[in-house]
Amino acid sequence: NYIRNKCCRRPNKSNILYSLFPTEMLESNNLLTFNGLANSSAYHTFLLDEERGRLFVGAKDHVLSFNLVDINLDMQLISWPPSPSRRDECKWAGKDVQRECSNFIKVLQPFNQTHLYVCGTGAFHPVCAYVEVGKRPEDNIFQLGSSSFENGRGKSPYDPKLLTASMLIDGELYAGTSADFMGRDFAIFRTLGKHHPIRTEQHDSRWLNDPRFISVHLIPESDNPEDDKIYLFFRENAIDGEQTSKATHARIGQLCKNDFGGHRSLVNKWTTFLKARLICSVPGLNGIDTHFDELQDVFLMSSKDPKNPIIYAVFTTSSNIFKGSAVCMYSMADIRRVFLGPYAHRDGPNYQWVPFLGRVPYPRPGTCPSKTFDGFESTKDFPDDVITFARSHPAMYNPVFPINNRPIIIKTDVDYQFTQIVVDRVEAEDGQYDVMFIGTDMGTVLKVVSIPRGTWHDLEEVLLEEMTVFRVVSLNISALSLQQQLYLGSTIGVSQMPLHRCDVYGKACAECCLARDPYCAWDGSQCSRYFPTAKRRTRRQDIRNGDPLTQCSDLQHHGNTGGSQCNRSTVYGVENSSSFLECSPKSQRALIYWQFQRHGEDRKQERVLGTEQGLLIRTLHQKDSGVYYCHAVEHGFIQTLLRLTLNIIPTEHLDDLLHRDTTDINDPANGHKMLTDTEIPVNMT
Repeated sequence: NYIRNKCCRRPNKSNILYSLFPTEMLESNNLLTFNGLANSSAYHTFLLDEERGRLFVGAKDHVLSFNLVDINLDMQLISWPPSPSRRDECKWAGKDVQRECSNFIKVLQPFNQTHLYVCGTGAFHPVCAYVEVGKRPEDNIFQLGSSSFENGRGKSPYDPKLLTASMLIDGELYAGTSADFMGRDFAIFRTLGKHHPIRTEQHDSRWLNDPRFISVHLIPESDNPEDDKIYLFFRENAIDGEQTSKATHARIGQLCKNDFGGHRSLVNKWTTFLKARLICSVPGLNGIDTHFDELQDVFLMSSKDPKNPIIYAVFTTSSNIFKGSAVCMYSMADIRRVFLGPYAHRDGPNYQWVPFLGRVPYPRPGTCPSKTFDGFESTKDFPDDVITFARSHPAMYNPVFPINNRPIIIKTDVDYQFTQIVVDRVEAEDGQYDVMFIGTDMGTVLKVVSIPRGTWHDLEEVLLEEMTVFRVVSLNISALSLQQQLYLGSTIGVSQMPLHRCDVYGKACAECCLARDPYCAWDGSQCSRYFPTAKRRTRRQDIRNGDPLTQCSDLQHHGNTGGSQCNRSTVYGVENSSSFLECSPKSQRALIYWQFQRHGEDRKQERVLGTEQGLLIRTLHQKDSGVYYCHAVEHGFIQTLLRLTLNIIPTEHLDDLLHRDTTDINDPANGHKMLTDTEIPVNMT
């Protein structure tokens, strides 16, 4: 008889993972963990400094510095709580002393060769300062410049619950944040530097409508630095008329780096700000799409051309009908095409949003002042009609669709949602692959690889691992080839994990090949880390096809350990009780088949249930005794994972055993066999 079930590991739902780090979990995931400080939390703001070999982390009332190789090696700490008077003011304003009236670090940026620029909420009184880190790693300096505190308004939010996004470029800080105590004045600011501060139009829902900022990036437009643009990713409420009901839209906004505001109107306001909607949806019947609108995170994968990175974005749903997550990819060519398309304009009897078909003033709003296009030296030289048009038409009519017009990953049948993403481009034997590390709100990290079927527009997403860590809030990757570490932050601490975990794929060539992990290859004796420069005859790796028949067959022929090793064990069950036979494949994509070897009539299927972790026999009968084989099938390759002998203890024998002294039962001198590690009673109820 054959019982089949598809095995797919799911995260542990236990909330204990949010607050504890069980030893066995840390060892199995190769985690190094900083368990946090007694009076701190919210390890959310990360800055990776490869040159110094340090990871800087902003938390509640603290800024920390970790060693990239081992975060527990030589941690350094700066304590930066608000003053008692600030804390009292926050408390008198009705805020929670523990959760709100502290200094939650929200901005952590490199300022120059010797200092960082750091901003925090300051107990609802934002404050910024400079942290000295030294010019060289051996300087071993990490201290707060207490004499140079600055007002943090327009740089950090007042409320620690609000999201902020910032980037420091050429001594100027670009930040999307809330600029008031009540959290109602959202704006995109540019502060610091020699120029006057500049921001988006205040209290104008056409510009920003209750936004939540995700990230800020500098992307060159051409070879001329005057054309450089700042791109911001955020989500906001739909503008009136865009949606029949209140909905959230994902946005990408653009600004010119050399935008200094208008001359007579839009003084100290952006004149080049434009925004467009990011679409991440599944096309359906009758033109009805399933939209993922809640933008959660963005990662830019650099390419050989700095002007054209690939954009990975994580979305969740705002729908009350179903919950789900998705990952979409976008190209800069598609984004630029939308920003050069029609502007959104309200017109007609119902005052609906339509594409603007009138005359667009020159130079086209959103164009940077440079010699490349128009010869204008500054935005202050733009004609009044350009400024007036830009003020009333900040949104583009056409949305930005993802590559291939659909998500590359969709999850709708799980209990978690995606929160973060980081991507690493890995060199493998048969090409380059993008490996995604996706954090979830249930404390797991998904490791997924994109494999082209024919072209990069036709991708197969392969889930390599699902690792339980803790409630993930921030993820960062060390891009150094010698580091290859994933850094994770949460409300309770910081952890690091190697990107390559080849030992989890078993001890056989077939299992290593079927894993299709670009970080790993069969080296002739074990599944180990793949190095592109290494030249070994026995090294086997096949990411595109994962075919062990072609990769490992010659090793099996010569008696090598290329084949799967079958585990053998004996278990006992009690008649009329239930029994669970556990068998889980190393691969996330394997199908499990059970084979029961015995003679006689066929088994009644009602008593047998195939689960994700093994085989459940609800009521044991004597005829269930026999040998069970657990087979894994993937890509047409069959391997036996387990040979299990099940012995049934009759009920009358159990009664006899219960009336005897337990010490006599376990005494080999009395003729009784002691239970070994592989002979364990199963569910003796």
